[in-house]
Amino acid sequence: MNADPDQRHWLLRPGTLRLLCWLGASVLAITVLAQLWVDLHAEFGVDGWFGFNAGFGFLSCVLMVLVAKVLGYFVKRPQKFYRHDD
Repeated sequence: MNADPDQRHWLLRPGTLRLLCWLGASVLAITVLAQLWVDLHAEFGVDGWFGFNAGFGFLSCVLMVLVAKVLGYFVKRPQKFYRHDD
């Protein structure tokens, strides 16, 4: 791979990553703020709270990652598992 930072793929450049993070955070903030103008039809008491869906989605994602990490310890195979030394 080229050592010159400008020759890297555009998604790997620090400036592009920073821009994508800001754009993603902006879109998420706008969708949470849109809840101010949207009439929610809450089925339970807590799902009518401001930002509940964003918080629930974030916590669900964090929980899935943590469960996957723990599960990885149980299903992990040794590095030479598929090597057949004859």
